[in-house]
Amino acid sequence: MTQTEMVLDYLKRNGSITQADAIREIGCYRLGARVYDLKQRGHDITRIMESTTNRYGATVSYARYALNDHDTQ
Repeated sequence: MTQTEMVLDYLKRNGSITQADAIREIGCYRLGARVYDLKQRGHDITRIMESTTNRYGATVSYARYALNDHDTQ
């Protein structure tokens, strides 16, 4: 199974994925590229920007990618 297929499988099982999820669960360090590949194949994926405070007290932003429910490919 390719990383792109693993990302799609993760999205189908969990609904969304972040870069931290991709590294931890799939070993994928280029999530944005894999999402791009999936979009090129016709999958409807939305990027949601989120923010949190890191261990140094700074606010950081990251992307969460969500597979839209009507996507059954």
